[in-house]
Amino acid sequence: MKKIAVIWCIATFGLVPQGVLAAKNTLESVSLDQKVIIDGVEDAFWSNATPLTVLLNELPYEPSNGYAGMKEVEVNIRSVYDAENVYFLVRWEDPTMSLERFPWVKQQDGSWKQLMKKDQTGQDNTYYEDKFAFFWNIHSKGFVKKGCDKSCHITEDGEIDGVKDISSGRHYTANAGETIDMWHWKGARSNPVGQIDDQYMNSDRQENKGWGRHSDDKTGGGYANNHNADKTAPVWMNPEPSEDNRYWVLDATKVPFLDRFKAGDIVGGIVANPSTGSRGDISALGVWKNGVWTLEVKRKLVTEHENSATQDVQFSDLNKKYYFGMTVFDNSQTNHLYHKKSLKLTFSK
Repeated sequence: MKKIAVIWCIATFGLVPQGVLAAKNTLESVSLDQKVIIDGVEDAFWSNATPLTVLLNELPYEPSNGYAGMKEVEVNIRSVYDAENVYFLVRWEDPTMSLERFPWVKQQDGSWKQLMKKDQTGQDNTYYEDKFAFFWNIHSKGFVKKGCDKSCHITEDGEIDGVKDISSGRHYTANAGETIDMWHWKGARSNPVGQIDDQYMNSDRQENKGWGRHSDDKTGGGYANNHNADKTAPVWMNPEPSEDNRYWVLDATKVPFLDRFKAGDIVGGIVANPSTGSRGDISALGVWKNGVWTLEVKRKLVTEHENSATQDVQFSDLNKKYYFGMTVFDNSQTNHLYHKKSLKLTFSK
């Protein structure tokens, strides 16, 4: 009797038999018949979904801008779906859990200072949050073949203030009428309220309005900066400040700022509030533990809003392939890691 040789491959977070590795650049979502709780925990049912591991090692910026974050990272992703929703489990290594976003710190003289440290491009890589983003093709020429490398990082004029620019922050599509669905998870602004910030990208070239990046329509909620009228101190605080909530204030429980703090104490620079309407379509929770982020995501297969056709990818046909990209932000405002070429999502029956 011949021996059956089993070849093992190292995956991102453990050993995975070669026979169950995902097809190249393809994520298969498998049907699931049980309730999914979005809690950032890898429950046993996730083992039924074949993982796709993607190396993110493209940097859309010059290293000379002072960015000291990760230069590459592997992202491990799985997907399941039911009759109404699609779910994703995303994991990536990050040695530091970064949740600061321009926090307020009380000074020795009793004043308050909002910490920020901008580089020469005007972006912060120090007092900022970890982030993750999906980019789903709705209609963008070139995305199916090249993904975000083609459709998101487009040089406008080559330089900004003498610094070479390859569009780390100038995201937009090439032509009018082309759109991309962007699911933007933010460690301090959206994670505390269990959401991903649902956004989209079009061909706009307006520098002071985010270029082509826009938030989906909302009927209420959304995060806001936490400062008084003259921006010298916070205006809100948590009723019971703690280590777990010091980088944000929850809108649902906020109270007016009362300065009973001591030097070195921190109050969050953000008031976190869940969005309603199209911008609040996506539930998500990320948990950092032992140098790894685990992010669970849930969205309806088909959304129904006035502008869903241009703002949301619609998983309406489970026989189709859906093309997407991913990015990781390591404690950075705009600097991020991405991959060349698109990935594709398929649904198994």
